[in-house]
Amino acid sequence: MTPIIIAAGVALFLGAAGGLLTPIDGWYRALRKPSWQPPDWAFGPAWTIILGLAAWSAVVAWNAAATGDQRRDVVVLFAVNAVCHFLWSPLFFRLRRPDWALVEVVFLWASLVALVAGLWPISPFASALILPYLAWVSFAAFLNWTIVRLNAPFAPAT
Repeated sequence: MTPIIIAAGVALFLGAAGGLLTPIDGWYRALRKPSWQPPDWAFGPAWTIILGLAAWSAVVAWNAAATGDQRRDVVVLFAVNAVCHFLWSPLFFRLRRPDWALVEVVFLWASLVALVAGLWPISPFASALILPYLAWVSFAAFLNWTIVRLNAPFAPAT
């Protein structure tokens, strides 16, 4: 039961923190964005599903891990991803630096590739549960790149 509580708690924390660190204010509304960007309301449900799948993946991987080393690997992979996940919103929205967020999203994306690859030997199912997250972050990275391209240069927030 403890892995479920921890995974759910981390997913809830990341979802809540992401929401709190993502003000949809005048600065954001003034950015030029591509016509294909999803509506603002779609991001909350998408992240809820994605973080739920990641929590499920963590529990499945933890339970499938045959050794202490594998369990350590599961924790490290998810911890690195959680840090990368947490950092993107404050960079983009709070510091108003989509360009910095674009650099950071590379690390988030790499943490997801590491999760998919690292979980596969432990549990192919746990690895597959990360694929929607990887797909969404790939899309979000392209969206981030497009926003930077449409709005650059950026100055430090005042």
